[in-house]
Amino acid sequence: MVVTNDELQFSSLYLARFATSFGFMTVLTLLPDYIDALGATGVTIGLFITALELARTVGIIPLGWAGDRYSKRVLFVGALLVSALAYLSFARVTTIPGFLAARTLQGLGLTGTGLLGLALIGELAPNDGRANLIGKYNAFRMAAGIAGTIGAGILFSLTGFDVLFGLLTILLITAAVSVWLFVNGDESTITGFAFADLALNRRILTFTSFRAQYAIAVSLVRKWVPIFVGVSAAQGGLAYGTVVVGAVLSVEKVTNMLCQPLAGEFSDQQGRALFVSLGGGAYGLIALAFPFASRFEGLVTFSVPMAGEITGAVVVALLLNGLLGVADAFREPASMALFADEGKGEGITSSFGVRSLVWKPGSILAPLAGGWLMGQFGIEWVFFVGGLAALSGVATFFGILTWNHGTGALRQW
Repeated sequence: MVVTNDELQFSSLYLARFATSFGFMTVLTLLPDYIDALGATGVTIGLFITALELARTVGIIPLGWAGDRYSKRVLFVGALLVSALAYLSFARVTTIPGFLAARTLQGLGLTGTGLLGLALIGELAPNDGRANLIGKYNAFRMAAGIAGTIGAGILFSLTGFDVLFGLLTILLITAAVSVWLFVNGDESTITGFAFADLALNRRILTFTSFRAQYAIAVSLVRKWVPIFVGVSAAQGGLAYGTVVVGAVLSVEKVTNMLCQPLAGEFSDQQGRALFVSLGGGAYGLIALAFPFASRFEGLVTFSVPMAGEITGAVVVALLLNGLLGVADAFREPASMALFADEGKGEGITSSFGVRSLVWKPGSILAPLAGGWLMGQFGIEWVFFVGGLAALSGVATFFGILTWNHGTGALRQW
């Protein structure tokens, strides 16, 4: 079997997507351990998340411009190496400032790999199959999420931080070498500032009404699921260990991974806006149900090696987080393909940069609000506010879309 140049390019990008997502999910899985070990509470917990999001914001505009003007491949390799350095730092964290510094470095690497990887996939993909290929690309992110949650939990239990983050660093360096060797350098000639034109794009502006609010929902729900499962009962959590936290996180990745390519293919055929609306609405409803998982504590009880005693609350959390993965699989490839559609030939990296910038206010401020809600009213209110934000975003988007473009726009966009 002859491997084509396109297959090598896609495979290298898939490996890079896997490596960067593995790192992200590893730290997310270990977040309850860092919280307990460093003694973080309330707003400080929110800072652990906000520090990452602030760092991810800083590089969006310069990297968006540079990616359209210069070599995306070279910049992508640099971002992978920055990520490798970040995860080496996590192995030696002993203080809250040290953890925040490592999170900042991690955020800078994630911005580069996120924007530039999507831009490279978007350019390589054909117009009539873009969401499908983006879905496949994201499926590797979900596969890494599974490995990063279950694998990180088990490795951490057996070996501690050093071996875990050492393996992660090797994986990132391997991905960087693969991209350098096999992904073609691009000859970008877009000059000027594409952000300005794309920020005023008609479709992007309409979609912003949903995305800005949905960022609040995901930043609260996704980031607080491991906290809810892992922190002590005194803080409103279920108080389970790292292995259980990893299992709950991984089930969302499994369902998302399995559904994304197919959902992306359908959105290529049926319309981006329809799948964004369906996925966003379902996400909001499931988020509202999440805090009630604790009420099923006594439904079943059984023991699992390394995880300990498992109750009905964990089973319900697994089910709900799996459904969140299905809901997001409907939304994400359609959303990414819409921005790639609008940006190709006009500044595709900048288009994804606009997409990221719209997300940032919610992703930065929502964790701080989540920490405050958790401290003042209880952890369940984090999920209630997140679920309502998703439903509000869908309602706003649907209202603007149908008012300005008619109901047929759901299938046309």
